[in-house]
Amino acid sequence: MLEGKKIVVVLPAYNAEKTLEKTYNEIPKEIVDEILLTDDRSSDNTVSVAKKLGIEVRVHDKNRGYGGNQKTCYQGALEKGADIIIMLHPDYQYPPKLITAMAGLISSGMFDVVLGSRILGGVALKGGMPLYKYLSNRALTFIENILLGQKISEYHTGYRGFSREVLSSLPLLENSDDFIFDNQILAQAIYFGYRIGEITAPSQYTRESSSIGFRRSVAYGWGVIGTALKFVLQKLRLGRFSIFNHNGKKLQI
Repeated sequence: MLEGKKIVVVLPAYNAEKTLEKTYNEIPKEIVDEILLTDDRSSDNTVSVAKKLGIEVRVHDKNRGYGGNQKTCYQGALEKGADIIIMLHPDYQYPPKLITAMAGLISSGMFDVVLGSRILGGVALKGGMPLYKYLSNRALTFIENILLGQKISEYHTGYRGFSREVLSSLPLLENSDDFIFDNQILAQAIYFGYRIGEITAPSQYTRESSSIGFRRSVAYGWGVIGTALKFVLQKLRLGRFSIFNHNGKKLQI
């Protein structure tokens, strides 16, 4: 099913020194063609650990934010000729072994985007997700499903797979360089008619897991609602926004 498809795993890294090797060791190398780590100016030894493991590394000259890091990751994967791109956080919050299943769903032609959902199967709280994050996740997802006309279990997972067409055609450079990038790219995928699938992804929260604080979580929540409202206004032709402009700035191939 994966024959003839080049699979590239991208690791958007920031201070992932303690968990990178464990994450890397569980990536299914038998189906993954290349692994690319983009370091967002970490203050620890993430880069040296990655190089020791033989991972190709691209280092930002300054911190560009989580969204900016993803843009660099996806640009690099497209330059490598990837047909399927899997984004995996190197903090070991998500199970790398699911890469095979996620890539398979895209390779089959059933979906253009696949999300590793922490909500499906009721595994989020069991994995240690803080209660306030769980409740805000459910509330925001409920609002988004209404406004975007979807039935997705979770919009806020960081475990994602994309087809080459999705990443090369969406105006990703119009998106934020901050955490709201995650939400904008899904809204774009829905707006432009791409098919989104989900699989259960048991997650685990540790002290090394990447996370944002309460204040930034609140800002992210308002950004999520703002993105959904822009989606609705654009659909109703009551507004025009660059993130939903087909001729907007795209990654260079």
